Amino acid sequence: MRFSAVITTLLIGVMGYASAFANQQAFDAQADVDDLMMDTPALDALDVAPNHLYGIDGLHSGRVPLNTISPTTLKTFVQVVDLMRREYIEPVDDEMLFYHAIHGMLNRVDRNAEFLDATAFANLSSFTTGNVAGVGLKAVWKSQDAHWVVTEVTADSPAKTAGINVGDYLHQIGDIKLNQSQTENDIIQLLSGIAGSSVDITYSRAGRSKQSANVIRNQVQKSSIEVFVQNDIAVIKLPVFQNNTRQDMINRLALIEGQVRGVVIDLRNNPGGVLDSAAEVASLFMRKQVVTQVQNRSGIERVIETHGSPVLESMPVIILQNRYSASAAEVLASSLQTHGRALIVGETSYGKGSVQSVIPLGNNQGIKMTTAHYLTPDGKKIDKIGVVPDVSFKPPSNDSQDDEWLRLSLDLMEQAKANQS
Repeated sequence: MRFSAVITTLLIGVMGYASAFANQQAFDAQADVDDLMMDTPALDALDVAPNHLYGIDGLHSGRVPLNTISPTTLKTFVQVVDLMRREYIEPVDDEMLFYHAIHGMLNRVDRNAEFLDATAFANLSSFTTGNVAGVGLKAVWKSQDAHWVVTEVTADSPAKTAGINVGDYLHQIGDIKLNQSQTENDIIQLLSGIAGSSVDITYSRAGRSKQSANVIRNQVQKSSIEVFVQNDIAVIKLPVFQNNTRQDMINRLALIEGQVRGVVIDLRNNPGGVLDSAAEVASLFMRKQVVTQVQNRSGIERVIETHGSPVLESMPVIILQNRYSASAAEVLASSLQTHGRALIVGETSYGKGSVQSVIPLGNNQGIKMTTAHYLTPDGKKIDKIGVVPDVSFKPPSNDSQDDEWLRLSLDLMEQAKANQS
């Protein structure tokens, strides 16, 4: 029996409403409903069982009373489902309608929330390993079209599956409307993120109506740490925070020949990753200090501190960040900044100080939703605010920008070393 038929019957029983069409669905579904509810005294609530994943408290046990919803609202919902099934120009699947309803409910309340079907839920390891991934497309700004135009779509990529083709116009990525003010790097970073996460893309065929697609990022990109030395300064590029990031840094620094007298941590375009990994990196530079506070709807639920021996405690530190440095990257930057342990250089960061938990629902499905916020060590918000740099720097949008960032950071480090001597 279709899931939609069971739900329709349940809602109709609560509000005493039935259309002729819905009555037929109720009759067909009644045997299944009787079996489903035979141990329940009344159809006035839905029981919710607790769940657990990766130490995250899942759905709390309790009852969801349906009578808190207006009968008029329930009636309208059933009528809309009924009309879509009967009147929409093309046939629509019952299950698809309810999945879209779930998606809409989550996304309108929480922009970071997602319903995870079996395929998306199978990518759960990506949320802990923190790989960076894209959607498999490239685009350039074309003045003659006054649009961002797709120039490449990888075969069998999420973008291709979503129906995006070479020559299509890109209008919006996530919450960002596209125009000529963005750079190609902006487009790359907007499309990129933690593997297994998704992004909404609005696009169109030239001269046709706009379409939107929610696209999973699964085209894994290079996410390994890079370390090089210039003027006895170790420059560490951290593209993402993974479970082994701290040990990776130590291993690569150990290979450096000669003396290192300062560290530049490059967090530009770092979308975050594993929160505890950011704390472990902070532990290389600070002893027994608060890295971040995690606040849920009931208050501060967790305070994360540095631990172990800070082997780089005496090193001067500069952190480079830009407007795409987010989440765990902002946690590291704000912690070192708050404790006066690093100079933050670049642009104000993205401002994603929210914690998303993945909660299993059974049947290899789940929900990702915002359950808490990161706060700075002194209790300030990061979400929608970002980490404000100590030294603001916005380089020209050309190929030399990496050199400009590095030159500025090395100059500042030389000043810091001069002040120490």
